[in-house]
Amino acid sequence: MILLNPKQHNREYADERSRQIMLKTIEFFENKGKRQLKKDDRERVWYEDLLEFIKENEIFATLLTPPAYGGEDCRWDTWRNCEFNEILAFYGLHYWYTWQVSILGLGPIWMSDNEQAKARAGELLKKGEVFAFGLSERDHGADIYSTEMSLTPQDDGTYLANGEKYYIGNGNVAEMVSTFGKMSDTGDYVFFVANYKNKNYELVKNVVNAQSYVADFKLNDYVVREEDILSRGQDAWDDALNTVNVGKYNLGWASVGICTHAFYEALNHAANRRLYGMYVTDFPHVKQMFVDAYTRLVAMKLFALRTADYMRAASPQDRRYLLYNPTVKMKVTTQGEEVINLLWDVIAAKGFERDTYFEMAARDIRAMPKLEGTVHVNIALIVKFMRNYFFNPQEYPDLARQDQPKHDEFLFNQGPASGLSKIRFHDYKAAYESRDVANVRLFREQIAIFKEMLMAATPDDKQSRDTDFLLALGEIFTLVVYGQLILENANIYELQDELVDQIFDFMVRDFAKFALQLYGKPATNQKQMDYLLQMIHKPKTDESRYHQVWQNHVYALKDVYEMNP
Repeated sequence: MILLNPKQHNREYADERSRQIMLKTIEFFENKGKRQLKKDDRERVWYEDLLEFIKENEIFATLLTPPAYGGEDCRWDTWRNCEFNEILAFYGLHYWYTWQVSILGLGPIWMSDNEQAKARAGELLKKGEVFAFGLSERDHGADIYSTEMSLTPQDDGTYLANGEKYYIGNGNVAEMVSTFGKMSDTGDYVFFVANYKNKNYELVKNVVNAQSYVADFKLNDYVVREEDILSRGQDAWDDALNTVNVGKYNLGWASVGICTHAFYEALNHAANRRLYGMYVTDFPHVKQMFVDAYTRLVAMKLFALRTADYMRAASPQDRRYLLYNPTVKMKVTTQGEEVINLLWDVIAAKGFERDTYFEMAARDIRAMPKLEGTVHVNIALIVKFMRNYFFNPQEYPDLARQDQPKHDEFLFNQGPASGLSKIRFHDYKAAYESRDVANVRLFREQIAIFKEMLMAATPDDKQSRDTDFLLALGEIFTLVVYGQLILENANIYELQDELVDQIFDFMVRDFAKFALQLYGKPATNQKQMDYLLQMIHKPKTDESRYHQVWQNHVYALKDVYEMNP
């Protein structure tokens, strides 16, 4: 079964320590129970119990420490971290959040040449501490070009830091806050570490009404020593962007975890509720919504898992992950919203009830597309790869599933955050030709028309500067990339043809939807509109296939999981 089920968590792990971390984490939440989980959420209780559990079991130390700075079993293993991402989010976004912002905070430390800071980070992880990433600012958001945090050199060789950082998770408790700023004399970018206990570290407030602490903090003549400096100049800039490359991928996994728990709860409710003399799941429109929700959720997970393979196999010669990674951030998270919307249309008012997990899920799923760069920012990045993706393929060796227990060293040595236009990709057509089912064939036709449009009705200079037009174009391109990796992983995981065909049922519909949206844009010209109309297709329906997916994949999950009360 591809979806997480904590009550039947019998996945294979490369080592016993990894298996125990996942099982103990599940046990922690199941012992806590849904009633207490919901009570803590309603009352916005700081999750001290989780942090104590993490400390006692040295979980962050094991999962987030490179081998050189930790003990046995310590490594940054993206495959293993995906599992932990999913489990934390399955039980609640705010539990996942403290993990996520620790990952971001550690990025500039592990990427730096500052051995003293790295050794200290390893010690703090061993003690169960969490970390923070001081990048965004109140007035500039994530526009790091405009950062106003400044370091002013002093005669004694130290620096005085002054400025404000905003929306900084864990900023209330992190002994190492990786903080981004500029040198006041040269304007060079700089990363340095700050400590929340320092008297010149002013914790202004928590900017959100939630269990998490998302800090607004100010540094007021905060003394920074040379040993607190992580990186300068171009290295600091690259470390900021490369850290986000590592961290934003996790948001897709948060969406997968949230949607999976919500799916079980919604299905259990609907399948056991009778209205008008029949079970809710007997209504045709309800079946359709559940099938759509399930296939979208499976596709989300397939894509996120396959992206992990490319991240783990990355090198200076293979940077394909820089397309797939923002696609997880942009596409998987927005698909998560689609899944919750479908399930909510089934369970209706039940989704508002205070004692349901779903009430949390419906609120929290909206955050994922809006954190670590908006959907629009990530589409704008994705579009940069379109030319090489379609028209300049390169041969690469076949890439198997990358679930081996190893430290992903390259993530902390990604090199310059530039040269995106030079990155080349393997031929996407191989994946699309690997499954000969009706809706994959139809999707291939839509792609072929889109590619022809790019050649024969290429966006002109004015359209290329029109962000509204490019974002709509990017939605179509993103869907092509999404389908490619879904198919690659459908083959690796040996998904049945009927499930793959049903996944591409919604993919064909989405392609038509985005084509129609681009058709309606003010900047779209007549020739492009003619091509876009040709992309609007209805998926191939098959009652037998649909029934198999409903009965064998969707309805089969009825009552297989319910969180302990």
